[in-house]
Amino acid sequence: MNGRQTRDRGSERGGGAALLQELRQRLAGWRPQFIGTLMFIRDRRRVLLIRKKRGLGAGRINAPGGKIEAGESPLACAMRETREEIGVTVRQATLMAELRFVERVDQQWYGYAFVASDFAGTPTETVEATPHWFADADIPYGEMWEDDRLWLPHLLAGRFVKADFLFESSAALAHQLQWTAMRHGGIKLSSPGTPSGTMGVSR
Repeated sequence: MNGRQTRDRGSERGGGAALLQELRQRLAGWRPQFIGTLMFIRDRRRVLLIRKKRGLGAGRINAPGGKIEAGESPLACAMRETREEIGVTVRQATLMAELRFVERVDQQWYGYAFVASDFAGTPTETVEATPHWFADADIPYGEMWEDDRLWLPHLLAGRFVKADFLFESSAALAHQLQWTAMRHGGIKLSSPGTPSGTMGVSR
């Protein structure tokens, strides 16, 4: 992995020159077929994750989330999916990542990742998922999507992340990632408003 970092900002890239060039070329005019969300619930130094039982990523560890429905904002989607999958109601969330998944052969996805510590309800197993609390140091990256180990540590450390990934099926071939330290806690959203474009970042 190559990268450059300052105190407040950083960037990383990996996969080799040829694959990074392919990623950049594919991003020219790229459009996602689907938009999805993830909701990472925090309790001190723990994060609430799920083992998905069905659908995309079944069997893997991930955060609650799913595909945006017609007319739904990213935040509303993340909140709805969290209620449906584990019975937890999020009161306020912070947008902390925007992710472009550029697939060679499968569907193209754009993802929004939120972080929340203001929530109600006890995480409960459903037909969709089994919830588990993990200490930050014990997150099972080996049971997650390959890209998670690249960007999730930044998110959990309070950094806003924008990242692009080149995938072939479930294999992450190349990535380019930028992060910005959030001095004021990121972009807090307490109602289902639609995030705009790049969302802007609090400095």
